[in-house]
Amino acid sequence: MKKNTEKKLIVITGGAGGIGQACARSFKNHPLVITDYSQDQVDKTVATLSKEGYDAIGISCDITDKKDIEKLIQFVNDNGSLKALIHTAGVSGTEKNLKKLYTIDLVATELLVDAFHALAEKDTVAVLLSSMMAHAVPPSEKYDEALANPQASDSFDIVSKYANNDSDTLYNFVKRGVQLLTHKHVNAWGERGARIVSVSPGVIETPMALKAAEEHPERMKLIKEATPLKRNGQPEDIADVVSFLVSDAARFITGTDILVDGGVIQNIKKMY
Repeated sequence: MKKNTEKKLIVITGGAGGIGQACARSFKNHPLVITDYSQDQVDKTVATLSKEGYDAIGISCDITDKKDIEKLIQFVNDNGSLKALIHTAGVSGTEKNLKKLYTIDLVATELLVDAFHALAEKDTVAVLLSSMMAHAVPPSEKYDEALANPQASDSFDIVSKYANNDSDTLYNFVKRGVQLLTHKHVNAWGERGARIVSVSPGVIETPMALKAAEEHPERMKLIKEATPLKRNGQPEDIADVVSFLVSDAARFITGTDILVDGGVIQNIKKMY
């Protein structure tokens, strides 16, 4: 494939979502590629961003489908070179099908990391969204290898044993897996002069989080009260950190996780 290197593109998965759109708006001076599951939602988001003066294009992608990811890679390649992959796409514990949750949030993440590695070059950055709840899962040889290798045939079976058939618990595990993927792939990305990091949001007031709040109102109230800053996060709180991580100001940060939770996870851990 011959690369169009004129534009340094920032690719945002889940780009039609709350955090995805906030991330897009933090890159006013960069050309954007918006991708999400629904082409209709992608088109609406691109139209909105274009009206606001952003240089945005988009394509739908089922991130669990290797062929669809290949289409996305070709689309990026045809329109520029890769500055950053910002991977915000995913589902919460409201997805009760455990295998589906595992596939979307963890297996698909590694599929993307593998695919975009081919486009990575000096100063390219991959930012993967994890979760503060990943920090509530202790390191363990019992499941960490499976989490770090989600495409292995027995990975889901090993990890799901520790979730007690609870989607919220499995969500915590898979988000730990996202962090482990940055450790696993940091050297391969580094060989290209590229970086890979994760960001762990706390409770961020997006449509997905508000839906979770409807299902667990008492729990969400307790978390807010336990947050040292006494508020939930806004999508812009995450977008500003992502923008920093993509910038040259973060040029020596790779293979690590940045926790953006208002300090609440330390208090949540005390409740366990």
